[in-house]
Amino acid sequence: MAAERRAAVTWTGDLMGGSGTIDEVGSGAFGPLDVSWAARSEEASGGKTSPEELIAAAHASCFSMALANVLAKAGNAPERLRTSAAVTFVPGSGITKIALSVRGTVPGLDADGFREAAEDAKKNCPVSQALAAVPEITLDAGLE
Repeated sequence: MAAERRAAVTWTGDLMGGSGTIDEVGSGAFGPLDVSWAARSEEASGGKTSPEELIAAAHASCFSMALANVLAKAGNAPERLRTSAAVTFVPGSGITKIALSVRGTVPGLDADGFREAAEDAKKNCPVSQALAAVPEITLDAGLE
């Protein structure tokens, strides 16, 4: 069964001086969220989000789900996975790097087995696949 997700955004003004709001998402889980070019391209976000921050959240959560599935199918369901994603955006170039990091508590699995499962999840996570054009996606995986 296919699932479609929706979001609505309002933008006013030009790119550099304008701003926007993620007005709503179909699930109602969050919103409104303010977005701006400065939040996207400068270190200080001023409490606003960016597409890259939302991509980082999407990638970390999708990867975690994929890894939990890979581990469970192999008979080693995780007790806990803590995943982070850092998305690097370079104005004029786009997203140049995504760095995934995961630490897991997985009874009965050694470090090599965990890294192998994490690489599988990275390769097969739908968000990783959607982001395949990103020049560099790294993974740091280890047991807690």
